[in-house]
Amino acid sequence: MTADGDSVLLAFANVSKWYGQVSALMDVTLACGAEVVGLVGRNGAGKSTLMKLACGLLTPSQGAVTVCGLSPARPAARALLGFCPELERLYERVSGRQFVAWMLRLHGRSGRAAWARAGEVLEQLGLGQHMHRRIGEYSKGMRQRVRLAQALAHGPRVVLLDEPMTGLDPVARHEMAEHIHALARTGVGVLVSSHVLHELEAMVDRVALIHQGRLLAEGTVHELRGQLRGQPHRLRLRSVAPRELAAALLGFEQVASVGVTADAIEVGVTGEPGFYGALTALAAEPRGLVDEVVPLDDSLASVFGYLVG
Repeated sequence: MTADGDSVLLAFANVSKWYGQVSALMDVTLACGAEVVGLVGRNGAGKSTLMKLACGLLTPSQGAVTVCGLSPARPAARALLGFCPELERLYERVSGRQFVAWMLRLHGRSGRAAWARAGEVLEQLGLGQHMHRRIGEYSKGMRQRVRLAQALAHGPRVVLLDEPMTGLDPVARHEMAEHIHALARTGVGVLVSSHVLHELEAMVDRVALIHQGRLLAEGTVHELRGQLRGQPHRLRLRSVAPRELAAALLGFEQVASVGVTADAIEVGVTGEPGFYGALTALAAEPRGLVDEVVPLDDSLASVFGYLVG
């Protein structure tokens, strides 16, 4: 799944990037509309290179990158971008509001307008009571909010967030995820990378799996899981008669293992075809053995693990 042509905000078309004889990215094609697209990949997979290409810090060796139809090398395109890099560099002796206002001055805002807008966006991100404190006194979560504020304050159409969850406690992670997910509802396209797979899954509309510089797969988690029909996976089946259901499932040739609990069973399935048809037929029997079927590994982490080995 990709964004429709008329709604594409950020696009990579057959993009490759080489550093001498080393290939960082190979033939990546990806589009992002007003949605949150998550980049998943191990360290060195090419996620940060993709981010730097998107904001014009790097130029592609081959292919093209566009922001709202413009090259990111053009000032007009960069004005439409908000970038929060993984590497943190903040001015410790100024307040959060001063820092964001300075960044807005670089976008051409007047001093008064920059100061007012900085206060507005920091208030929205939950730093209203702390915006006048020095950044050096901030917690990790507060610093991340300041970094997000400078990326959003000028009203970008596309926001690039490289590992925004790094170092945050669980509460701050949840709040950051809520802020990120809300951006798409305002018509902003968000490209976000993270190693925190279950939290990335909760905030994104689609995921792009990057492995060794290549786009390995792309789509919703459910769509990607649907491509793995031949892969072993696990299910939890709830039943009023779990032992009877377990005995029936042991007769399926696609069932590799069965574990029984008080009101459910966990089933390991080989991935060979035919299981779900047989399960549907079993659930339709008058005995009513199957009350609920829950995939246990229909998650971003499991899909990523399956695809990259």
